[in-house]
Amino acid sequence: MVARDTMELKEDLIRSQYGAALDLVAGFDHAPRLAKPQEVTAAAERSPGIAVRPRFRSTVPGMAARPTVRPGGVRLVERVEALSDGLLSPEQSAALNVLRRALAISLAMAETFAAQAGLAELKRANLEGRLPEVRRAEFGQLLQAEALVTLFSFANATAFLIAPHLGSQTVEIGEVEEVLTDNAPLALQGALWELDQDIALLASDDSRLVAVISAFAEALMQKVALRAEGAPGVAAFTGGSWKVEADGLTLAGFRPARAAKGGQITMAFKKPHEVVGNHIAKYQSLRLSKMLMAYDFERRLNPFAELGGFIFTFMGDGKPGTGKTTLIQMMAGLLNDYCQIAGYPFRYQNFSIDQIDSYQGKSGQNAKAFIDAVIDPTVIGFGTIDDIDQVAGKRGDRQSSAGQQEVTAVFMGAFAGSGTVVRGNCTFGMFSNYPENVDDALRQRAGARFLVDGPQTQEDYIDILSLLLGKNHSIPLGQHDLFAAQEIKKAVQASFEGHSRPHEAGLVKVWQEVEGRVGQLDTIAKIGTYLKAIQQADERFTGRAIKNITDAVKVRAMDFELPDEWMEEPDLFLFKPYDEKLGMIRSLMTPITTDMVIQEVNRYADSEFRYADNSDEVAVQNMVRDFTRQEEAKRRYLEGKG
Repeated sequence: MVARDTMELKEDLIRSQYGAALDLVAGFDHAPRLAKPQEVTAAAERSPGIAVRPRFRSTVPGMAARPTVRPGGVRLVERVEALSDGLLSPEQSAALNVLRRALAISLAMAETFAAQAGLAELKRANLEGRLPEVRRAEFGQLLQAEALVTLFSFANATAFLIAPHLGSQTVEIGEVEEVLTDNAPLALQGALWELDQDIALLASDDSRLVAVISAFAEALMQKVALRAEGAPGVAAFTGGSWKVEADGLTLAGFRPARAAKGGQITMAFKKPHEVVGNHIAKYQSLRLSKMLMAYDFERRLNPFAELGGFIFTFMGDGKPGTGKTTLIQMMAGLLNDYCQIAGYPFRYQNFSIDQIDSYQGKSGQNAKAFIDAVIDPTVIGFGTIDDIDQVAGKRGDRQSSAGQQEVTAVFMGAFAGSGTVVRGNCTFGMFSNYPENVDDALRQRAGARFLVDGPQTQEDYIDILSLLLGKNHSIPLGQHDLFAAQEIKKAVQASFEGHSRPHEAGLVKVWQEVEGRVGQLDTIAKIGTYLKAIQQADERFTGRAIKNITDAVKVRAMDFELPDEWMEEPDLFLFKPYDEKLGMIRSLMTPITTDMVIQEVNRYADSEFRYADNSDEVAVQNMVRDFTRQEEAKRRYLEGKG
């Protein structure tokens, strides 16, 4: 654990830099040295009446109606004003204020670094012509170190301060090229020149303006941090920590500070012991919460995703009142607490029936915005779709609206489409009381199945009664060890062992037939024979089902819980370099066994047979109802005719 003495970066020092920062935002001239100027082409002609930009503005992104930006000039204020209709919007004003504040913080940090590293004295000696020849190399190294510190502090502060203004819009800007390290002023000019270029090309509206600034800051941090590895002269910065009290920002070496995005979560969080029953679902939710925290923001990848044991999507199904909402509240609460300790941004989003719109295409847009908000690689994300059977339409179902069909298409593409990238920073949970009404292809995109069956045993019912009664009573508990039955490891082991044989009648028949034919399923060939027999009994049991089963087996191979102290003290695990975290996880893995594979096959197949049986029963009941109506209509018709 790295010990740091956190000092205060004085507000007076920051504010004294406002004039210099405003000059940089207002305008300067810069000739690029490493990057090439981008060509900004005019937008294609549109039919009259179809607006592309606000009235009286050029169709060239970022250019005002009058040519005020000179060749080689960087005028960020004018660039942002060109997006307005004459009056700055709140987002545009916030963007400019963030840039000024971030520049002032970086200049203040540069001045502090120069004083601590001895650079300030060398600068004075150089100006006065008394710099010793033997110290010129040191002087050059410290100037480069100051440039790196200034650039990283600017990018870090910008990303932190712009985060609360971010929406669901994301922008890919590529690598930052104009990273100059001759000295701090030139370094800032090069960065702002490239930011100006990106805004001109990519910021067509307010949401994209904010997204461009955020993406640029993240990319600049990554580039500077790589450049700073092994750079001489940066020890005064990497060994210290400075707090900007007014913003809640901490500058601690070349490590990004993280600000929450998307506002505070309004939810009644639940503790694990408050989830009674649902042992496997609770266990997997606990482990998944810790898995998400292993995400590496610099590498933008999770070791669990690389090792193949990460749950990107899961389906939680059960009867009404069995605890699906409580499970969501527990998992969101755990992630919220873990992220607060680590200083990571956490975003929770729920997609509900309210977001199905009557306007064509709007429901699909809402679903896409929901997906984009959760998969944002700069946050830890948790997305839930409650009552997905009502939200997403079943293809071919005439009762599904166009909006529901749009949502189904978006979710299918996002969860297992050609462009799906699983980084391991987020997970999606689909919950339903009637999963048989969910489109088959969408349901099979749920990589894991959580059966939410609520309290089952006598102990479960005693625990839940005591929990819900609260403490405002004097009724004795009696002979019962409260919540002992909810001890997760013991309960989960029993639950997994219960799947050593199938439960659903249709699957039991398949199991008995295969076991009678090939004997005990103790080889890959015999298990494969069992899988083929399941497919013959239910044609919906496809290759995707096998992938989901093998993914679940890989999760079981990581049948360990990351120690609580790793979450409570981030330096023990969360803040480790990616490769070190990967090695720590590998050392905890257990070998895959035949029992694991059989149990996961039965767990998954049981759920599919359960869905199919319920779906068939519903279809039969509907047909019986239709035939009864027809008979009654025929009887009345004949009576009236007679």
